Order: sequence, then structure tokens, then C-alpha cells
Amino acid sequence: MSDDAAKFTGDIPTHYDAGLGPVLFSDFGDRLCAAACEGTATRAIELAAGTGIVSRKLRDTLPREALLLVTDLNAPMLEVARRKFSDSENVEIALADAMDLDYEDAAFDLMVCQFGVMFFPDKPASFREAARVLRPGGRYVFNVLSAMQENPYSQIAYAIPAQFFSGEPPGFYKVPFHYGDPDVVHKDLAAAGWQDVTHETIRLRKKIMDPEAFARGLVYGNPVIDELRTLGGVDPEIVAEAVLRALEVTFGPTDMTMPLEATIFSCTVT
Repeated sequence: MSDDAAKFTGDIPTHYDAGLGPVLFSDFGDRLCAAACEGTATRAIELAAGTGIVSRKLRDTLPREALLLVTDLNAPMLEVARRKFSDSENVEIALADAMDLDYEDAAFDLMVCQFGVMFFPDKPASFREAARVLRPGGRYVFNVLSAMQENPYSQIAYAIPAQFFSGEPPGFYKVPFHYGDPDVVHKDLAAAGWQDVTHETIRLRKKIMDPEAFARGLVYGNPVIDELRTLGGVDPEIVAEAVLRALEVTFGPTDMTMPLEATIFSCTVT
């Protein structure tokens, strides 16, 4: 995975889960989980599970007897995910690299990934690994974020912290939004041997119930916070306050509602 994907350490996972999760990931997670669980799965694996937002939804939706293997490259994120499950639930948690999965061929009949593929440096390699570990008829269901202009909160999250840097600003926010063209994704899947692929673009209007927590999540819930701390001389709280003011100007101070867009891909092993 990319270096950025591996830098969700320290208190970042907590801010990611509490500040960003309810706004950016929960609703898309519902739709991803519904698409993934259309069939019957007995062994499911989730890639780049992060803090377990979709993992919890999958466990609630899959048959109770089905195994759910929750994986990520980042141990601190998985520690947050682990706390969302009881010992009695049929869940295993493990570190895993999506481009080099340490599992046997045809080990699973369902693979799910929410907003992780964009961080994989070699996407066709990850798609080949997905096909390898899935059984014939198995499904890989994942989503990717559309471009920054379709998710305008990201433009704020990139531009406001950049004002505090005299040199090259943090580039993290460009990574999650660079893979939003479905045609590009289809080409990479085809290069990896996938033939049965469909996609659906989802557009939402999301009300931000706690704007302050969301603004803090945009600053503290990703590797940008480490760059701000390394820079020194900049109070991250001031940056978060500036992000909040920009959100209020852009989306309204009292009924803050913003557009979100992502595309779900459903791929079947033939």
C-alpha cells in the first residue's frame, strides 16, 4: 500500500473514526454492504478495513455462521476496529497487504473494500490477488471516491492547511480522489483478468450533524496532522477552526449539507 495509507498512527484512527466516519463513510458503507451481501457468503474478507466501519455493518448483515476476516495494513486502525466486536462473533482480524495476500487460492467467496483501492500503488496487482483468493463465482465488491470537484469538502480540506505551508503543502488529500474515473478502473480490472464487472455511481446529499467534529476530523484524522506537527509554529486547532469557517461559508452555517459521490464496483470470478 502507499506510504500515506500506513501513516494512520497515534491518535489519527480515533479522529478518523469519530470525526469522519459518520459523515463520509457510514452511508456509503451501507450501500456497499447491501451490494456485497446480495448473495450467500460463507467466508468473507475485507481489505483496508481501517477502523471497522464497514466491518461492523458486514458482520451485522452476513449470516451469523459466515466467517468475516477483517484486514488492513495498519495495526493502529485495526485496534479501533477490534473494539467493535465481541469475542463470540465469528470475526478474525489480521494485518494484510492487498497486493500480496498471504492466503491460499480460492480461500474466500466474498471480498469487500471501502475506499481502499485508491491507496494501492499497483492496482492491477491487487486485482489479480483478489481474483486468486476468490472461488469461482466469488465476488469482489469495492468502492472508490469520485474526483475532488464531486466531493467539495476535499477541496477545503486540501486548500486550507496548504495556506499554512510556505513550501510544498501536504498532498494526502489528492490521493483518495485520483481514481474516480470508472473507465480507468474498468481498464485496470480488465488488465488483471476480470471480465464480469459492473459499476454504479452513488450521489448523496449529506447533512453534517456535528460540523466542529467533522472539521477536526479533516485535520486530525489523517496524516496531514503529522505534517502540521512536523512543520511547527502552527497550532492545529487554528487550522481546524479555519477549516470549519470554510465549511460554513461553502455549505451554510446552520443547515450544513454537502454533496458526496463515489462509485461501487461489483466483480464476479468467472
